[in-house]
Amino acid sequence: MTEPTLNHVHCPGVSAAAAAGVPITPGEGHRMAYWEWNGTGDAAHPHVVLCVHGLSRQGRDFDVLARRLSRHARVICPDVAGRGQSDWLADPAGYQVPVYAGDMLALLAQVHARAPIATLDWVGTSMGGLIGMAVCGQPGLPLPVPVRRLVLNDVGPVIEWQALQRIGTYLGRPVRFDSEQQAADALWAISRSFGPHTPAQWLALSRAMLRPHEQGGFTLHYDPAIALPFRAVTGEAARAGEALLWQLYDQIAAQVLLLRGAESDLLSPATAAAMARRGPQARCIEFAGVGHAPTLVADDQVQAVARFLEIEVGPEGEGGHA
Repeated sequence: MTEPTLNHVHCPGVSAAAAAGVPITPGEGHRMAYWEWNGTGDAAHPHVVLCVHGLSRQGRDFDVLARRLSRHARVICPDVAGRGQSDWLADPAGYQVPVYAGDMLALLAQVHARAPIATLDWVGTSMGGLIGMAVCGQPGLPLPVPVRRLVLNDVGPVIEWQALQRIGTYLGRPVRFDSEQQAADALWAISRSFGPHTPAQWLALSRAMLRPHEQGGFTLHYDPAIALPFRAVTGEAARAGEALLWQLYDQIAAQVLLLRGAESDLLSPATAAAMARRGPQARCIEFAGVGHAPTLVADDQVQAVARFLEIEVGPEGEGGHA
């Protein structure tokens, strides 16, 4: 069974933030971890798919999708700064999309230097989609090649305020779990909107969300300080951000697939409809019985992404599916 390798890239961070007016303390940058999947046997395969996770998640979220895509492409799944195996930032003000976008440019530059990228696709869940819009919506950025196809997983320029409030009730709260199963149960309690999963699927998604706690047991993998910039967002700032995100979205040249959980509280039907009309005119697929956000574990979700990326993964149970 194909397994990923863990790699790291040095990210300057500060310059990207400064360009966007994010006030963080100058330093020596940070190290971002990323998981590279290669089931093709060709370490220099020219097709790269970059998969970027959501706000409190990490790169192993994409294991099922990445394992199946990796028979036909190099699949890169970073742990965004402050999450997973990546460094925590000295200044929490850096936990914002402009810094993350700069980090992705550094990552892609390193991947391209090691083996040239000819075709580049992006799969972004929630925050990962916002980062994708920031990168794809600024044509002057130093990408190795332009992003060909962009998957936005349950996210758009307008993020519903009630969803932000819901996320804020648990983000960054101190927790300790006695066992992986206790942690999985607690994570499920706040993640039911992800839709139906078997116990085995949910436990697999939960394991990478944990790290050892200093007092024994487990705690969550991320820096609790990622919540500070998030909680500082006001309704007025959110509305100003929408205008900027629409501007970025309208400038995207890549083909766009918009995935939406039919019960999502973060991406409204009205925003999805507007995204189909404006800019790159996203094609939209909805998944019944799912809210925010589809985990890309279910076979219909995997197939939807693979078809859009023009990758044949075969039916569930083939292509290295776990």
